Amino acid sequence: MIEVDGSFGEGGGQIIRTAVALSAITGEPVEIRNIRANRPNPGLQAQHLNAVKAVAAMTDAETEGLKLRSTRLKFVPQSRKALRTEIDIGTAGSITLLLQCIIPVALFADGETKLRIIGGTDVKWSPPIDFYRFVFAKALAEMGCEVQISLLKRGYYPKGGGVVDVSVKPVRKLNGFVRLEEESEEGETAGEVLVRGISHCRGLPSHVASRQASSAEKKLRERGYNAAIEVDAGEPAAGEEAEGVGKKRGVRARETVGSGITLWHNYKSGSALGEPRKPAESVGEEAASLILSELESASTVDVHLADQLIPYIALAEGHSAFKVREITGHLRTNIYIVRQFLDAEIAIRREENIFVIEKD
Repeated sequence: MIEVDGSFGEGGGQIIRTAVALSAITGEPVEIRNIRANRPNPGLQAQHLNAVKAVAAMTDAETEGLKLRSTRLKFVPQSRKALRTEIDIGTAGSITLLLQCIIPVALFADGETKLRIIGGTDVKWSPPIDFYRFVFAKALAEMGCEVQISLLKRGYYPKGGGVVDVSVKPVRKLNGFVRLEEESEEGETAGEVLVRGISHCRGLPSHVASRQASSAEKKLRERGYNAAIEVDAGEPAAGEEAEGVGKKRGVRARETVGSGITLWHNYKSGSALGEPRKPAESVGEEAASLILSELESASTVDVHLADQLIPYIALAEGHSAFKVREITGHLRTNIYIVRQFLDAEIAIRREENIFVIEKD
């Protein structure tokens, strides 16, 4: 049985998600100890339980310690199969963090996985759903994956109630991900960079989303970047009245209030969330500043995508290589976990003011 130290590095939930996913894919049992030991609320939290339970259902796994606040988890997979179900995280637990654990396993299942997930789409300390739809899914497509992520309803902290449909088709193999030079996107002309984005709000005046978008566009254009930011302030959102949304467990009654903005260009992004007494203009400027730090570097993927790609390039056949401006704790943590399960050497090489992540 592979033993993993849950307090390694940043010591967060990513260790659980990556370790359980790789255990399911490789068939190797795993025991994780000291789960989130250095956090103010150590042990498994509700969103971790949902992720592990979903993967356990996909693998007929035997588990020990799968309970709230447990600091030890044993996961013993028996099989690997597709999953078709609805998962209600509860309040505003992050949908994208749940997908971090489920998508890799679904890619190696025996059929297409189809899920409806209810929870938080745009919440703190997790990737926003638009990052997953327009940046992360695009990277997976380049590796030969068919992953469809459809946003039906947004959900913010604390009530959540967001609804996302996900379908994942299994692959015969994963291709490597190679991105060593920045490329133009569709719709750009020579020498032009077009930053796309979505500024959104629910339960608030529509001008909140408009002001977020305007301030982001202003900051980007001051630095020489064009912008095309969609304003999504409608209630319901596009597709929100799709058949079946909110019919179970009172999801429709969870009136959610919040705002945010996500910007992207190729594999670089920046995002920010609204908060009480935080001006909408500050939200837009924050997101613009974050993507500018990526656009004005020699990186080819942003710091968030870099760590999430690690398990996939480790599982892929062939060469992978990309550039990132900073080596984060999350990236080092994922490399540590990958090395416990796979014979894949992922190297970090510094070139002047940039880091090259490479796997042969």
